[in-house]
Amino acid sequence: MKLNKDILGKKRKDYLSWDEFFMGIAKLSAGRSKDPNTQVGACIVSKENRILSIGYNGTPNHFNDDNFPWNREGKTKNETKYPYVCHAELNAILNYSGSRKDLVGSKIYVDLFPCNECAKAIIQSGISEVVYLSDKYIGTEENEASKLLFDQCGITYRKLEEKHQKTLCLSLKPDEKISYLKEKI
Repeated sequence: MKLNKDILGKKRKDYLSWDEFFMGIAKLSAGRSKDPNTQVGACIVSKENRILSIGYNGTPNHFNDDNFPWNREGKTKNETKYPYVCHAELNAILNYSGSRKDLVGSKIYVDLFPCNECAKAIIQSGISEVVYLSDKYIGTEENEASKLLFDQCGITYRKLEEKHQKTLCLSLKPDEKISYLKEKI
């Protein structure tokens, strides 16, 4: 069978790149977070561009998040959210139900550059690349520790290129397509 060359090459040109797609999944996952201040999502992807796991910052399973503080500050550390919340990266790693060897060589997409505790979990899991949107805590001791850990262990990290930072409008209504805003808001 021979194809008519006039019908070839008629595909859409404005489809999402892999980086945009997986970061979009991470951002969508962040929408599950109940944290009133910081919502972070993560998406772990295989070398073959298959989603292995997702996660978001939230409390551990079976922990009633209505009965604990969501505040950033309190009289003691236990009166803040920090001792109780699992970060998105750790949740994505722990949510993976396959063989841990499948995480070796994978990438993790995350809104916020990983803290030093998550950096250790990323390294231990075998993830080899981190793609992030924001490095909000650049220059802090924890941030510098994360980068030192990654550098020493051969984990690459990169900020999502600005050309891939776009606003996606996603509708959950039937028959409405995803739309893109090309200009920055």
